[in-house]
Amino acid sequence: MNKIDANCLSQDQTLNNKEPEQNKLSSSALDKKPDASISLAFSREDEKCRLVGRDHFGQLYVQKPFYPEGPEVCHVVIVHPPGGVVGGDRLEIVSRVGAAANVQITTPGAAKWYKANGHVSHQNVQLDVKAGGALEWLPQETIFFDNAEVELDHTVTLAKDSSYIGCEIFCFGRTAFGESFNGGRIRQKVNIRCDGKLIWYEQLNLAGGGMAMKSPLVLADKTVCATLIAVSDTTHTNELINTLREDADKLANGVGHLGVSQVKSVLVARYLGDSSEIARQIMLRIWGILRPAMLGRKAEVPRMWNT
Repeated sequence: MNKIDANCLSQDQTLNNKEPEQNKLSSSALDKKPDASISLAFSREDEKCRLVGRDHFGQLYVQKPFYPEGPEVCHVVIVHPPGGVVGGDRLEIVSRVGAAANVQITTPGAAKWYKANGHVSHQNVQLDVKAGGALEWLPQETIFFDNAEVELDHTVTLAKDSSYIGCEIFCFGRTAFGESFNGGRIRQKVNIRCDGKLIWYEQLNLAGGGMAMKSPLVLADKTVCATLIAVSDTTHTNELINTLREDADKLANGVGHLGVSQVKSVLVARYLGDSSEIARQIMLRIWGILRPAMLGRKAEVPRMWNT
């Protein structure tokens, strides 16, 4: 294992711990009614995965499901028409994937979290996958404006023999406009359970301009953090992990830090850099290797990522 991989593995081991009391998301964030919500349900019927439930409130919608791979995989795009989230807004996304159903969820563009106006913004994502099902959570990048105050809660509940691939690309500050993330705070909690057991937990508590932004165990003075988490009922081979590292390293070409590690059934790839485009290419390449290995399906870049 090279130095970069060791650092990232150390980071994953540090994050995958019991939740410290002082870093818990505020309970009120999860108790109050959201300003916009969407709840989706998928079921496999007659060899086709169908969107069988769709409830929404406020400015969260899905476009018509489409099937670029054939009837077995349902693709949906979650749309938030305002395009950005202002201080105090609360979003909730729920997806329930039935037994043996296969679903891919993405977004049409980058999510933007604007400068706080004295209120904290919240997003609560709850994903549930039944036995034999597979869910790919592939939103496009998230941009945190300077002085944004955001709390993110991401919960994944997996049945035995189900699969999950989730990818997030966080951009801190609008660097293309010369803006850094010097104020505000981003809190994130990721909680994954399989067959009733907690298999992955990590949290982020990042103060804009704070020491964590420079720490080698957090952002290492970089402005972009991309994370892909893959869970399956099989342990990935060393050959596969080495292939992921080598291919992604070639794309990174020495720009930024990349690590790939495995903790039992959980595989984590993390990239730190200063380019969302490089982060996107690396994450898509890792996903492109993992998808055939995990799901037995050819990896074709989601249509929305090419628009």
